[in-house]
Amino acid sequence: MSVLLDVANLNVSYGGVQAVRDVSLRVEEGEVVALLGPNGAGKSSTLRSIVGLIKSQGDITFKGQRVSGRACERIVSLGLTLVPEGRRLFPQLTVRENLLLGASRGSHDETYERLLDTLPILAERQRQYAGTLSGGEQQQVAIARALMSRPQLLLIDEPSLGLAPTLVTVVYGLLSDLRETGLSMMIVEQEVMRVLRFADRAYAMATGSIVLEGPAAELLASDQVKDVYLGVTS
Repeated sequence: MSVLLDVANLNVSYGGVQAVRDVSLRVEEGEVVALLGPNGAGKSSTLRSIVGLIKSQGDITFKGQRVSGRACERIVSLGLTLVPEGRRLFPQLTVRENLLLGASRGSHDETYERLLDTLPILAERQRQYAGTLSGGEQQQVAIARALMSRPQLLLIDEPSLGLAPTLVTVVYGLLSDLRETGLSMMIVEQEVMRVLRFADRAYAMATGSIVLEGPAAELLASDQVKDVYLGVTS
């Protein structure tokens, strides 16, 4: 597999507070990568800096092109898209209107129809206001909105946040289907055991830095991961 995203020595600061420190990571084509860490570890800042939503220092390369410092819209047009934490839908707009906001120029009709075929719940709800949907339905809309830009790499920030276990299963079913299409993903997730069972590789962050990395199966079996995230060791 070839490297799709390569991040080297990424640093992010808010005023005098450094949120991300010398983070280096990669995502290969067709790969699912988990990014773990407690609240405040710098995970969301890492994702947001990769897509150009916040300023950062370091080198970010996507499909062989340096995208550091580029506008978010330009990065999205290259095929790199973020599903933000908390979904960030427009509640007073319909499902269809929310989806079309994520569309690439000239591609929305075909992409929209394909998504409706893939996600029948969206077809049923397309004229419904997004604010009236359940949490699981809103998360599916948020992912579908990102897919409207036809990404090659999807960054997903906390897909299970605030969802009941049954709805988390539905969302991960959707992610599994997307994986089968060859879509690459990087997932920030508090449901550590679930995402480690789903991912190919994983990075763990603490206080803004990468402290552990490797195949997801190895991290899943790691006493260090169990101690930090579950409070138990085997």
